[in-house]
Amino acid sequence: MRLKYLTVIVAGLVAVLSYAGPLRAAEPFTAGMLSAAGMWAQIDEKGRVGGWFLIFEHDGVYEGAIAKMFFKPGEDPHPICIRCSGDQKNAPSLGLTIIKGMQRKGLVYQNGTILDPRDCLVNQAKMTLSPDGQQLTLRGYLGFELFGQNQVWKRLPDDVLPLDEMPANLVPYWNTLPKSPDGMMTKDGGPPPSGGVRTLQPGR
Repeated sequence: MRLKYLTVIVAGLVAVLSYAGPLRAAEPFTAGMLSAAGMWAQIDEKGRVGGWFLIFEHDGVYEGAIAKMFFKPGEDPHPICIRCSGDQKNAPSLGLTIIKGMQRKGLVYQNGTILDPRDCLVNQAKMTLSPDGQQLTLRGYLGFELFGQNQVWKRLPDDVLPLDEMPANLVPYWNTLPKSPDGMMTKDGGPPPSGGVRTLQPGR
């Protein structure tokens, strides 16, 4: 009799498991858990930091703005975007939104544009986040992505810039970012010896 009851119980468990489907293992860490939102340092091939940038989500797309600039001796410490168009014309370069319309698809952000503040040209752009979330590869191009140029940015702690030094127009976006507990800058995030803000210059 006990064997008969055991057989019924086992059959019932098999039926339940078959209905519920196969058991799923815990889901691994995925690209969907990473985001390009945060503070980034643009570093040239000589290790000089050209500027710090804040990337944030706005109205369903990702944008990026100049959060801190580093100048060479004799450079204008308060540059404006003279050749920009629309509401950015004559706007201060500090706080200027240069990355617009990036649509996220996993680790890739595409169909966006990037403004080169040196010549105020707007280029098509794409961003790719590294699997560990610590590097962001920006690619600017005119017409064909194949003929573009890459630039690699390094992630900084989101609180690397004190609130009173953050451009006022970026504070609302900065406030939405999670802050690191120690506020320490990454190895590549320190102030550079020289060099103004430089962004992508697509191949021509």
